Amino acid sequence: IDVKKIPELTALDLCNEGGLTLGASTPCCDVYETPDVAAAYPALADSAHIVGGWQIQSRASVGGNLCNSSPAADTIPSLIAHNAICIIEGPTGSREVAAQDFCTAPGRNVLESGELLVTLKLPAVSDSESSAYERFIPRNEMDIAVAGAASWIKLGDDGNIADARIALSAVAATPQFAQEASEYLVGKAPTEENFSQAGELAKNVASPIDDMRGTVEYRVNLVGVLVKRTLATALARIQGDG
Repeated sequence: IDVKKIPELTALDLCNEGGLTLGASTPCCDVYETPDVAAAYPALADSAHIVGGWQIQSRASVGGNLCNSSPAADTIPSLIAHNAICIIEGPTGSREVAAQDFCTAPGRNVLESGELLVTLKLPAVSDSESSAYERFIPRNEMDIAVAGAASWIKLGDDGNIADARIALSAVAATPQFAQEASEYLVGKAPTEENFSQAGELAKNVASPIDDMRGTVEYRVNLVGVLVKRTLATALARIQGDG
């Protein structure tokens, strides 16, 4: 069944106070080709831009990527970093689930029989916050992540980090929210040293497997590298340099 012609499922509504309402079937290309959305939620735009090639991106959706529930999904860490909420409709009504709790195992999620992911809601953003997503792949494009990281930071009036969220892909059975690493940054200066330490702490939620794309040790090392890079990119974007 193709549900892409249902208006609610392809909605893309950005409100300064209400944040982003993203229909579950909205094509990935609409995310990164809508300037205001890409500027407000750059990690989501980063990840939507690398889901397959451009032909795939004209059909594939962020909601579909989430429902596929691959451990290596690119857009899920960005949703987690932006603290997205999933609106689910079913025979018994509507319910909300945080994006970080949506996936339960490789290819499995919280959707029950008869339920449909309808909408993703992302909180409103300000000029003092930004985000970034980056992955490592063996090829230049159209490949599955060996490891991926999304980072979001918000600066306070004192220039220190007021809040942060870091999420990982391809290093566990499901995409992971790196809570310890995120909490470590709060109240600290946005320095290279602190970003490196956050990367080290993020490794604590990584429990990858060995496969043809990378060893356990390689993937764990990539976590530290990618977290540091995405934090630096998020900071540069806040400062107008990203």
